[in-house]
Amino acid sequence: MNRITSLFGTRYPIIQAGMIWCSGWELASAVSNAGGLGLIGSGSMYPDILREHIRKCKAATDKPFGVNLPLIYPQAADHINVILEEGVKIVFTSAGNPAKYTSFFKDKGLTVVHVIANTKFARKCEEAGVDAIVAEGFEAGGHNGIEETTTMTLIPMVREVTTLPLIAAGGIGTGRAMLAAFALGAEGVQVGSRFVASEESSAHPEFKRRVLEAKDGDTALILKKVIPVRLIKTRFYDQVKELENQGGTREQLMELLGHGRAKKGMFEGNIEEGELEIGQVSGLIRKIKPAGKIVEEIMQEFESARKEFEI
Repeated sequence: MNRITSLFGTRYPIIQAGMIWCSGWELASAVSNAGGLGLIGSGSMYPDILREHIRKCKAATDKPFGVNLPLIYPQAADHINVILEEGVKIVFTSAGNPAKYTSFFKDKGLTVVHVIANTKFARKCEEAGVDAIVAEGFEAGGHNGIEETTTMTLIPMVREVTTLPLIAAGGIGTGRAMLAAFALGAEGVQVGSRFVASEESSAHPEFKRRVLEAKDGDTALILKKVIPVRLIKTRFYDQVKELENQGGTREQLMELLGHGRAKKGMFEGNIEEGELEIGQVSGLIRKIKPAGKIVEEIMQEFESARKEFEI
């Protein structure tokens, strides 16, 4: 056990990222049952849908699980009410200032973790009183830090400025990557892309297929004038890139983005016109597997590599 497993009450220091359109109750409960910490991704759910997923997750596992709460979500306050009413004990906040709700959650007895991408917000997390930090590097899929700091650089930088339990994210999909993160100062890892290509993920089969086909260089960080996001390169990506190269304004990019792009691509399977949010580690993903098997393989490889290097 380490500080992360002790904090969450899990067997392994592996956290499944709370990804929009991919992380429902089936995935979260499967990861929790396998010994990790499953997270329900609330950013793509209406409050009543979130409540349904929490209740189904409770019925599917007696192990700890949590909810990822993007603070920029328009109905964040409604989600907070649902989280409290349903007795969720762990919340991961992201995409916002950790000071906004941390003390409120702590007063209610919740364990609070915040996701950051730079040392400035790592310090803010410590000031806010969070229980742990997720430091997410540039390799990660979905919404990302504008600084483009890689995980291998970010983890030791964050470790320098805080004594809080530290979870590494971005580019981690194997046990060897997990060991590397630990060597840099992390005590746990958050895995997203690898779980997108799991049997229990709610991602559309066509999205999963594109993840399996992805090679190095097939993803890129775009929309920096709006909110940076890493996507698989598709027709939509090409349209955005062309507009950016022409000096398109934030307003023009927002108009092109429109509404529901992530749902269209990741949940509905409109591969060319939707957003396909995935990390660089997709180039290493070859097969769709049960989430429990993924957890097992990561831990087996981690232990094997640790013995190999006598760490």
